[in-house]
Amino acid sequence: MTTLLLALWPLFALIVAGYFLRLRAFPSEEFWPGAERINYFVLFPALLFSSLATAPLDNPALPQLAGAVMLGLGLAWVGLLIAKRLRGWSAGRFGAITQGVLRFNTYLGLAAVGSLFGKEGLALAALMLALMVPTVNVMSVWALTAERSVSVRGLLLPIAKNPLILACLTGALVNLSGLGLPGGTDRLLGLLAAASLPLGLLCVGAALKPQELGGEIPALGWNCAVRLLAVPLLAYGVAVVLGLPAMETTILVLFFALPTAPTAYVLTRQLGGDSHLMAGIITLQTLLAAASLPLVLTLLNG
Repeated sequence: MTTLLLALWPLFALIVAGYFLRLRAFPSEEFWPGAERINYFVLFPALLFSSLATAPLDNPALPQLAGAVMLGLGLAWVGLLIAKRLRGWSAGRFGAITQGVLRFNTYLGLAAVGSLFGKEGLALAALMLALMVPTVNVMSVWALTAERSVSVRGLLLPIAKNPLILACLTGALVNLSGLGLPGGTDRLLGLLAAASLPLGLLCVGAALKPQELGGEIPALGWNCAVRLLAVPLLAYGVAVVLGLPAMETTILVLFFALPTAPTAYVLTRQLGGDSHLMAGIITLQTLLAAASLPLVLTLLNG
């Protein structure tokens, strides 16, 4: 437990720092949107690209890990569809709830994996992201637009233009080509990657909206319980059934235990979903994850 806390508390300290910096309008209100854009389009893709370009793709556990990721997401998706049918949620509400259950805070996830497992863990996490990011984005867009007709192009084009997905694909292609990262390219990407996670965590904190927590307490409560406790339990069950090794199991459960992504709010607003509920889910999950994430990982490794 002590080791986990030592690895995780600096990550949540950065989130808290980001919240208070924005609360104080430091360095300015205009800084944070620009910081998030440069991180999303430049720094974070550099981290994913460099991790996948040098990842050991001959790991015998990779097919099992890929199967566990897709099975876990598939089972959660089926559960959500059943709940929608039983509760009669509108697309706007279903989209927010779906993102609260399926999406994950990538910055926090990679920072936690890096703290716990170093470069080997980051390589595995990047491979997982290559599967999880497009799958979860398609599910989220479909959930938000379930009541209106959307073309395949309209569904897939935002996925194809996603810089994180493009970074994963190009990194994997470079790895398979055997070209490597010559001529100091690895050092350049390493410098960009080193800036990504601290800045990303500060931006996560800056995006928190505690004022959005009112009025939806029951929905917020059960959504947080499902995402932070039930979904990690589902992931652990899948890992046991498929016989994943210990490190791969921990990384899988960790990613299924993360709070939802702050970018879910932007997608919800763009597609006409329940943005008030989405903002509350993001904020409460992120706050509660400071306690739930160490608890889940401690029980997993206990």
